[in-house]
This record gives sequence, C-alpha cells and structure tokens, in this order.
Amino acid sequence: MEELVSIIMPSYNTDKFIPQSIESVLNQTYANWELLIVDDFSSDETVQAVHPFLTDKRIRFYRGSRNQGAAICRNKGLREAKGKWIAFLDSDDIWMPDKLEKQIAFMKSRGCHFSYTAYEEIDEASMPTGIHVGGPKHINRYLMRAYCWPGCLTVMYDNNAIGEGIQAADIKKNNDYAMWLKISRRADCFFLNETLAKYRKRSGSISDHNWLKLILWHYKLFRIAENQGVLISGVSTLQNIFFGCIKKIFYVKKYETE
Repeated sequence: MEELVSIIMPSYNTDKFIPQSIESVLNQTYANWELLIVDDFSSDETVQAVHPFLTDKRIRFYRGSRNQGAAICRNKGLREAKGKWIAFLDSDDIWMPDKLEKQIAFMKSRGCHFSYTAYEEIDEASMPTGIHVGGPKHINRYLMRAYCWPGCLTVMYDNNAIGEGIQAADIKKNNDYAMWLKISRRADCFFLNETLAKYRKRSGSISDHNWLKLILWHYKLFRIAENQGVLISGVSTLQNIFFGCIKKIFYVKKYETE
C-alpha cells in the first residue's frame, strides 16, 4: 500500500492561482495523499475558490480567525498532518503530475529522509520565464547553513525518521529556511535532478524587495530563529550573501522561451 503523504499548503489572497495549485495535486500519479490547506484570513475570494474541491475527502481546509503569516499556517498544517511523508506546496505554485511518485522512489532508493528537486519559474499567467533552478547533490548541515538551496515547493521529508515537532519559526521571511536548518540537524538533504515543480514569480513578492531588506531578513533568521549572537548572525548573513551569488552562477540557468 502507498504510504500517506501530507501536503502543507498555506494560502493568502491567491484566489486567481489556488485552483491550479490544487489541480496539480489532484493530478498526481501517486494517489495516497492528504492536502492540508490553511488560509491566513484571506480578504479576497480564496475561500470560495477552494470550496468546490472540498468534495474530495483527501482535502482538508482550515481558516485562521486573523492574519498571522505563512509560518503560523504551515505550523497548523504540520500539527494536523498524519502522513509518513511531508511535502510543501504554496497556493500559487504547481507540481508536475509525477512529482510525488518520483521523489518518494528517489528517497527510498537512496535510503534518505530529506530531499528536494529542481524547479522552473513561471509568471502570473503561468507562462515559463526560462529560469530553471537546481542545487547541490548533497547538502549537509554546514552547507545548509551556508545558504537555502532547496525551493520550498520541492522539499519532502520522512516524518517518521526526522521525528515530529518540526515547526516553522514565526518570522516573515525565511521561515521555510529555518525549518530546513532544523531538519538538517537530523538528516542530510539530497537533490533529485529533475524539474518537478513550477514556482510562480509574482510582482510585489517578498523576493522583489531591495537588498537592504533581504539582508535584514537573513540577519533576523540567524538572530531570532537560530538564536545566535549578534556577531555570529552577522557573519552567517554575509556567508548567505556569498553563497547566494554562488547559487546564481552555478545552479540558476536561463533558457530562451518560445
């Protein structure tokens, strides 16, 4: 029997995109999953967009009483998860139909408990931008501290092996990275070199903010989520900036689109 996969999907004001994200889960060749959608008190039509999908008993929907951020939503989903495997999909991103099947097979064949895959970038109209993102084949704890190599929409881990209790730090940016740092203390992360997901690049997203804000968010990650001192947090932030440049040089590829 296929082992259960728990898919964590936080949502906030994505009524235009969340149906496509849910459809990409419904289209998976691996059928034994539960989709836990946790809405962060959306002010648009996200709730109405999700409602038609709730006839599928594998989909559970939770709605917060106020806006608290993606980390709180992910943590709610993680607490409700029942699966052996934990996977993440934001409510504007998309999976390829064989994503779960291939990633579980890869992890079982390697005997690993923590993995990620390559992904491509799409725009708000779901058209490819030509950007493909990969990463190192093997990420140990020290390399994970150097930079956040995995895209959240590609990560999967074995909940039985890693152990329950993994929660995202309540910080606005990098809360997913804070989770990978926690997991990397318990297991190395391995790369499946196949493009199995599509990341939607949206105007006005957090990643579009200026360098000063990005540096500040990296600093807060190490200072608050990792509870490091001021000096170590500063050094870790500089290290992240350096390895971010390395990632763009070696692992981010630009192809011509039709």
